Amino acid sequence: MASVDECRQALHDLADRMAQDADRVRDRIDLDRTLVCRVTDLDTAFHGRLTGGRLVDLADGDDPKAKIALHISSDDLLALTRGELDVARALAARRISIKANPLDLMKLRKLL
Repeated sequence: MASVDECRQALHDLADRMAQDADRVRDRIDLDRTLVCRVTDLDTAFHGRLTGGRLVDLADGDDPKAKIALHISSDDLLALTRGELDVARALAARRISIKANPLDLMKLRKLL
């Protein structure tokens, strides 16, 4: 099991990678939504905002009003952010869960 600090760092690393690709992604995806990542085995959460192809305002804690919610274990979060875990396969195997409205899910597919 990964630690809370490792999960936090993985999300910040993901945000950095997304920032590098933001100009390319922003033209394809018009998405401005709050996001929460709930790490199930650590009973913790992180929240932020997806906007302009970037993941910004990352902070510790839950956001019950977030428009997009990701439920994932700590080890799967690290694997996902490193590119070692395929999102479609993880969803099919129920290793991760993404809750969002259908239109947002379609837009997220383009990001993943």
